[in-house]
Amino acid sequence: MIELYDDERLDYLLNEDMRIIQSPSVFAFSLDAVLLAKFAYMPIQKGHIVDLCTGNGVIPLLLSKRTKGKIIGVEIQDRLYDMARRSVQYNELEEQIELIHGDINDMPQQLGYSKYDVVTCNPPYFPTISEEEMNKNRHLAIARHEIYCTLEDVVKVSSQLLKQGGKAAFVHRPSRLLDIVTLMRQYRLEPKRLRFVYPKIGKEANTILIEGIKDGNPDLKILPPLIVYSDDNEYTDEVKQILYGTLQ
Repeated sequence: MIELYDDERLDYLLNEDMRIIQSPSVFAFSLDAVLLAKFAYMPIQKGHIVDLCTGNGVIPLLLSKRTKGKIIGVEIQDRLYDMARRSVQYNELEEQIELIHGDINDMPQQLGYSKYDVVTCNPPYFPTISEEEMNKNRHLAIARHEIYCTLEDVVKVSSQLLKQGGKAAFVHRPSRLLDIVTLMRQYRLEPKRLRFVYPKIGKEANTILIEGIKDGNPDLKILPPLIVYSDDNEYTDEVKQILYGTLQ
């Protein structure tokens, strides 16, 4: 059995196929992470994947259902890293998923340049906040705000880790779309697929999913919109399939 601390709980993932350790006061994954795990290209049989800003390990856990490749998750917060480590252990995935407690900016030197097939990242979305705000809940502040890494850090490190032709996939906010595209091109990640996520039909998009290829040719495809909720406030069929079905 895995030991749980404080207000931690074991939640189900993928229609009860897996369990993950969560904490309302420390970290709980969002729908964004699940959408990214579905959106990102994955080599089915073999490959090497890195998930930056891995949090409690939700994306590596989900990706383990889509690929037999080796997955590395990188997390700077020791408490979140420990939650992820115990979740991987609980699901008996230690042979496939490796977790690293460290700064993403150190990973190219630590893991090696131009070695990886895929990099994914659900990064902090918001600018750095004041110390006073951060002290209210340091774990959540670091996960949500650019305190230990910026968007440029994420894109640069992703490019450094990827092989030529490797793919990087990110989830972020539409307000940062031009920043993301500019940085991706600056660091040789040519944007190839873009999908807008809408809370409901008729509402503005509140999430983007974007994937680029290292040293790829310009050819951006705008995918069909993803609608999260129907008019009766239930998940749409596509989101239900992503959340409760298989991630194939």
